[in-house]
Amino acid sequence: MLLGREAEGLDRVPYPGELGQRIYDNVSKEAWQRWLAHQTMLINEYRLVLFEPKARQFLTGEMEKFLFGGGSKPPEGYIDPASGH
Repeated sequence: MLLGREAEGLDRVPYPGELGQRIYDNVSKEAWQRWLAHQTMLINEYRLVLFEPKARQFLTGEMEKFLFGGGSKPPEGYIDPASGH
């Protein structure tokens, strides 16, 4: 997720493996916190069961899109309680 400015980096690698190192090297604390909030929304809206491999695989893909790609979209029809849309 490009914030367009310098921001404080993470204190530690937040995810295992090569992806975790990439996140640590390139993602700020603020961007990571935004991802965690987005991830929580995805888990709740899609009613994901995190011990299922398909759910973890889905979230990993969405994390990569959110942090490094074109972004991760909320589910169709999702209304953000904070903004009302």
